Amino acid sequence: MTLIPFSLIASHLVAFYITLPIIVLYFVSKWIVYTKAGKPGWACLIPIYRTIVLLEIIGKPWWWLLMFFIPVVNIVFAIWMYNMLSKSFGQSEGFTVGLILLKVIFFAILAFSKEITYQGPYGIGKTTTD
Repeated sequence: MTLIPFSLIASHLVAFYITLPIIVLYFVSKWIVYTKAGKPGWACLIPIYRTIVLLEIIGKPWWWLLMFFIPVVNIVFAIWMYNMLSKSFGQSEGFTVGLILLKVIFFAILAFSKEITYQGPYGIGKTTTD
């Protein structure tokens, strides 16, 4: 019988207690983003269905989901999807880069900012004053 060193247990507990709040923040943020877009928040918890709902939010057909199973093509479509998501909430391409690189933070910004509202798929419902 081998004993697990205390330092290994302690490091795993520290990692768990740091990671858990980040995961909770991510899913709470996605839940709020989905509800801001008029979709059920619980949909963000179901793996394949959450992507289908996200595709509805950005106004793309369900078959885009199949593109995520093709290597390299999936990267292009994921970037394109996050760009359309940021446009759907009236944000710029810089926000898209943030969604790709710092997903947890930028989903929280989308969720908790009072100024950011859903403007329709790909920002179609956006009203301009130009």
